[in-house]
Amino acid sequence: MNKFYLKEFQFFDGDTTVVFNIVALYDSSDKITVAVTRNGKITVADYDLHSDENGPYFEYGIAGREHIHINDFEETDL
Repeated sequence: MNKFYLKEFQFFDGDTTVVFNIVALYDSSDKITVAVTRNGKITVADYDLHSDENGPYFEYGIAGREHIHINDFEETDL
């Protein structure tokens, strides 16, 4: 099983807290599938993975302004 499966990260976007849960991480295609919970609504979205000095990340928000780093995700209590 993917070691990142269902790991969670919470992000405050200036208006509300957005919760990201990793559904799948595709190393071979540099893609990630994430469940995004915002204002009580859950969507599942695919994002392209990028990398910088802090490791792999995907872009979120207006024009991809926010970089959500994979290494910031933590285990969830299921």
